[in-house]
Amino acid sequence: MAAVTTGLVAEACRRHRTFPTASAALGRTLTGGLLLGSGVKDLEKLTVHFDCDGPIGNIIAQADPYGNVRGYVSNPEADATAMNASGKLDVRSIVGTGTLYVTRDAGFEIGLLKEPYRGMVPIVSGEIGEDLAYYLAKSEQVNSAVSLGVLVNIDAHEEDDLAAATKPSLTSEFSLHRLRVSAAGGFIVQMMPSADEGLVQRLELGISRAPSSTEMVRAGLSPTEILKTVLGDLDLQILEEREPRFFCQCSRERALLIISALGREEVEDMIEKDSGAELICHFCNEAYRITDEELREILSED
Repeated sequence: MAAVTTGLVAEACRRHRTFPTASAALGRTLTGGLLLGSGVKDLEKLTVHFDCDGPIGNIIAQADPYGNVRGYVSNPEADATAMNASGKLDVRSIVGTGTLYVTRDAGFEIGLLKEPYRGMVPIVSGEIGEDLAYYLAKSEQVNSAVSLGVLVNIDAHEEDDLAAATKPSLTSEFSLHRLRVSAAGGFIVQMMPSADEGLVQRLELGISRAPSSTEMVRAGLSPTEILKTVLGDLDLQILEEREPRFFCQCSRERALLIISALGREEVEDMIEKDSGAELICHFCNEAYRITDEELREILSED
């Protein structure tokens, strides 16, 4: 599985106004969630939740099998104070430790009541990709190579997978309107239990020799070309292709339904004290302003 996610990661970071390191963490999680979500069944959703003790708090991505993904971080201003030893954005420093949860659920919004499956493992790396690989190995018993990357451009200076310079402070030297996600993507290669040792060794060699995900995306490689680069001369068969996008299911209608589910007294308080209400979606940061006329209409229907 491979994906080029530059556009959707850029859209998520724009909506949530994430700082550079938070952008990298969110982008990696969105890409990882998208790749894992491509394997769930129709009507199912997959949620990746990093419950972190670092400054970023929570990182959440939710995907479906159709190429749609959405997500957010608790603290979009979480940022590393310096680059890591490899000259990259230090995602580990804002993630810290904690627990990674991966949940699969089947269509609660359309009335299906199938019990969701939830796996959990400790956060062992904080680099996102390594943590997802650990989850797949421990919770799903599938050995996997996971490569995720986000390249952030700040005033024509690129940070993360291709960064070469170190800075004493990242947050003090940029403004959000000059932050640009210039490349994002990744791949997951999973070993089947029946794979022989020779095949495993060839895969490991190909993966070790492949450029980073962001290098390949930056060079203009498509998802198919990324997989060909990683797999080398191994036979590659494309089973399905989808166009990934940042997509949220929230709407004004849903916002009104949420308010209508509140108690009458609470809605009356919104009218008297606030002359309306505002709901903000966690996943996409879209704000829905509900007028007092709409609130009165909700009360009249109660």
